[in-house]
Amino acid sequence: MIDDERGRLIGEVIAALRADGSARDALDHAAAERLGVNLTDQRCLDVLDQRGSSTAGEIASALGLTSGSVTTLLDRLERAGYVRRTPDPDDRRRVRVKLTALARELARELYGPLGEEGRALLAEYDAGQLAFLRDVMCRSRELQRRHEARIRSSAPAGGPARRGR
Repeated sequence: MIDDERGRLIGEVIAALRADGSARDALDHAAAERLGVNLTDQRCLDVLDQRGSSTAGEIASALGLTSGSVTTLLDRLERAGYVRRTPDPDDRRRVRVKLTALARELARELYGPLGEEGRALLAEYDAGQLAFLRDVMCRSRELQRRHEARIRSSAPAGGPARRGR
């Protein structure tokens, strides 16, 4: 059983996590606008920044998109000068997608100050607290992924598609 104090703290942590997600969304929207891309394109750039390079199929899987959608997305990002396609050294039938120097420069401009302040913030915590934060973040990410899959696999609720029934 959860006592009143723990229940209150759990509620406050949930509220803080939700607010953090909203703040992250607002930051990503601002960055996407600054780059002149949509949010899905911006998410693709982030995936590539984290991974170094990916195939179109890997990007499709990471973003939950079809291969055709990813091809169109990559065409847009290539025209904008943010990605380049290169032959896969292990399989000549495939290409790998990488960020360009321009994209990396803009990422440093947009996110570098956040990274520096974030590192300084985290440096205020001891090793045990950092391990705890890492555990919470990893477990929260997995929780969200499971529920993303649940939501995607369920029938639409309410909304325009169901109103006419």
